[in-house]
Amino acid sequence: MNDTVWNGDWVTRRLGVTLRGDTAREHLGLAVRRNPKRAHLLVSRILGKHVPQRPGVVYGAGYELGRRVRQVLGADEPVAVVLGYAETATGLGHCVADGIGGEAGGVTCLHSTRRAVPGVAQVAFEEEHSHHTGHLVLPADPALLSADGALVLVDDELSTGRTVRNTITALHRLRPRTRYVVAALADLRTEDDRAALEKFAASLGATVEVVALAAGEVVLPADVLERGRALVAALDGPDAPGPEAPRADTAQPAAVPAAPDAVPAAVSGPAPTPGTVHRAPLDWPAALPEGGRHGFTPAHRARLDAVLPGLARQLAAALPAGARRVLVLGTEEFLYVPLRLAAALETETAAGDGPEVRFSSTTRSPVLAVDDPGYAIRSRLVFPAHDDPADGPGPRYAYNIGGPGTWDAVVVITDTPADRPALHAPGGLLARLAERTPHVVLATVPAAAPPLRGPAFSSYAPEEVAWLLKDLTDVPLEAPTEEREEAIQSGGAHYAESLPVEYQPSDAYQRLFHTALDASARRIAAAVGTVTELVLAGRPRPVLVSLARAGTPVGILMRRWAQHAHGLPLPHYAVSIVRGRGIDTTALRWLAAHHDPADVVFVDAWTGKGAITRELEAALAPFPGFDPSLAVLADPGGCVSVYGTREDFLIPSACLNSTVSGLISRTVLRADLIGPHDFHGAKHYAELAHADQSARFLDTVAAHFPAVGAEVAAAVPALLAADRTPTWDGWRAVERLSDAYGIGDVNLVKPGVGETTRVLLRRVPWRVLTRRGVGADLDHIRLLAEQRGVPVEERDDLPYSCVGLIHPRYTKGATGADGRAAR
Repeated sequence: MNDTVWNGDWVTRRLGVTLRGDTAREHLGLAVRRNPKRAHLLVSRILGKHVPQRPGVVYGAGYELGRRVRQVLGADEPVAVVLGYAETATGLGHCVADGIGGEAGGVTCLHSTRRAVPGVAQVAFEEEHSHHTGHLVLPADPALLSADGALVLVDDELSTGRTVRNTITALHRLRPRTRYVVAALADLRTEDDRAALEKFAASLGATVEVVALAAGEVVLPADVLERGRALVAALDGPDAPGPEAPRADTAQPAAVPAAPDAVPAAVSGPAPTPGTVHRAPLDWPAALPEGGRHGFTPAHRARLDAVLPGLARQLAAALPAGARRVLVLGTEEFLYVPLRLAAALETETAAGDGPEVRFSSTTRSPVLAVDDPGYAIRSRLVFPAHDDPADGPGPRYAYNIGGPGTWDAVVVITDTPADRPALHAPGGLLARLAERTPHVVLATVPAAAPPLRGPAFSSYAPEEVAWLLKDLTDVPLEAPTEEREEAIQSGGAHYAESLPVEYQPSDAYQRLFHTALDASARRIAAAVGTVTELVLAGRPRPVLVSLARAGTPVGILMRRWAQHAHGLPLPHYAVSIVRGRGIDTTALRWLAAHHDPADVVFVDAWTGKGAITRELEAALAPFPGFDPSLAVLADPGGCVSVYGTREDFLIPSACLNSTVSGLISRTVLRADLIGPHDFHGAKHYAELAHADQSARFLDTVAAHFPAVGAEVAAAVPALLAADRTPTWDGWRAVERLSDAYGIGDVNLVKPGVGETTRVLLRRVPWRVLTRRGVGADLDHIRLLAEQRGVPVEERDDLPYSCVGLIHPRYTKGATGADGRAAR
């Protein structure tokens, strides 16, 4: 603050807005905002949002606020989660969480967002006075909002308490708790506001405590909104007069010398030619979240702390030689990591003759800019939005950047969803900054995709499975079966690049499914119990990772068995593996960042000839921490050592597609849809909810768990003592059949009930081979074959109940090796 002029005087003189309280005036200035609900803006000098400030000051203020929260809570009070408000307090929330946790860093941070993520369940609330009122809360793990302990809400200012009440109301419905703490840089409530919050807390049977670094009160004249609208219209329109009210797209130099924590003065002289823009590489750790949009745990903070010095050295190397003033600019909600990088850069360059480093951020809030020392917003840059927020595109702003010559370099730090063409376009943020500085450096942090959960993605309950997939629901991917088969066999496309049209079963087929489920549910339950106990014998607290999508219902059943038999709520994820392309390596890195790879157990429903077993082993070779073995419900091919049974019997989940798999499609891997940091993709067929049998399948099987307990208890010791070495009998049988039928490609031979069902539902089948004497387990196979006009042959020499043969060398109208057509 200037020694003689407070940077709120201009607003006080023109609007009659008064800020009382010495500590409040020390930290805050005033500006005029374009907002029908609030004419004034409180501008913090220590938040690092609108006013460039030393990053150490910004981080230190939030950390100190967190330390005070810990004092109020007491040393032993657990904290469920710290929730910061978008967009202004996302970084502040992180800093408060750091301060609460102290050196141990043991507090998880989450922040609200205006950036919707498809497939992630939402909690919503309103911030009534904000320019953009809607907030979304998108935890990757729903347990973040239901953990024990106090919930800490963080905002830059507490004006009335209405937003806090709205937030607590929404979160209290999900998980009632007895203690809430509100942390703010400034508490500006009136006595009536304080009484309203106390009354609200009492109505919940809870306490709501407030902790702040500064206190004061804002006094508003009755006509402040009308006066504010008139002032903005007069000074911010196309005919705005006078040098003290610059146009929206100008950046005027400051009129007074820069104080150490104020807007730096511009260098006089003619405007230079536009500066250069270049990228600075950042070796960002795999699967480390870029912030708290979906949750940032103590383990994440420890990883970030460890890599910050190296990242700062990369940024320092990207700065021009001899730079004296450097601004690090975060983007909207993306504040914490840019702030920590700015602070690390400040530390890295502090030795010797390094530059002064300041930090601020872009914003979506429209504020009047006035070049006057008594006003808090001295200059303004306007540029189009460069991310994809839930409320749509619009203008964005960077304040107090100053004029040409203010900074020797500006380092823009953003995340991958915001690194879009609009950022680089003429008139975009980078171009606007290049008008004012000779060097613009862009550093992009990969945004870690959160796991998807039901009901937003899949019909499964959110705790049953987390899908490490990218939501492609709105992308048209389905193609007719014949077209897909021709493209696959001709080498023109991989099977994972498109999806078959979802099979809609007839009434007769639906009856077969229900009959088969009722008949086999007990046998499946026993196999589920057996394979789960074998897994637990080797790993007391395994992390189940099912291979989407057939493995996912089995993974859920194994999780339910562990809960039923041992009270263990095992984590369960679903990942994609694609024959010929391998497992999703982005998902592997995510798992390694969140769990010990040695605890991970990969789960599938059954083995056929063992192709996926071999694919998994090869794919995991570059990831030595993971065990490449596979746990399956049924292993008729003799391909694995951890199984529930080696019988080839009907698992009714094989009878249907998405409608028995949580309404999720097969997984998709296509270069134009899946980027280098993306998970593989899939679709959620919510429109098929009327036909969904996913819950019925799970519940019918799980209902038999109590009845099969003794059977499982007897089977497991014998299996543990037995030689379960894979025999690979199935693979050899497939090779014999491929030769016998002149196919010449084992990938077109699909052994076992499950694989044969898939052939009939998704591919162009040539014929079906069945073992003589197999009865009801193959009723659905015979019905599907009849519907598709596929011949069924009985054989005596099959090690499987049945084998499906895909039409070899397929083109439209083609015949098989013996000249016979499929129809």
